[in-house]
Amino acid sequence: QLQVVESGGGLVQPGGSLRLSCEVSGFNIDYYAIGWFRQAPGKEREVVSCIAGSGTSTDYADSVKGRFTISKDILRNTVTLQMNSLKPEDTAVYYCTKSQTFWGGACPLVLGAYDYWGRGTQVTVSS
Repeated sequence: QLQVVESGGGLVQPGGSLRLSCEVSGFNIDYYAIGWFRQAPGKEREVVSCIAGSGTSTDYADSVKGRFTISKDILRNTVTLQMNSLKPEDTAVYYCTKSQTFWGGACPLVLGAYDYWGRGTQVTVSS
């Protein structure tokens, strides 16, 4: 049974850091690309970052480049999103998801390329 569980969200002051985790079961993260997306109230879901299934190639939305880092632990089947220098505009529910198909050494920054979603974890950046 496929399962994706996000954790690590919370309330943090601007400039602070959070570390989100995505624990998966029922599939392997060394095959499927994993993406992190977010959705703020009243806005559409948007891509944040992704990591390839094969290898460790990553990609980021321009809004988070240089601040967020995605990584994976194949033994634990876990993908982590380290978020630094957080801004109020980073406030959103963050979701982890798997790609629909095998992307090899690349990962898509496209919402439609992903097909299984967790319930999300709330990140609030506020003073």
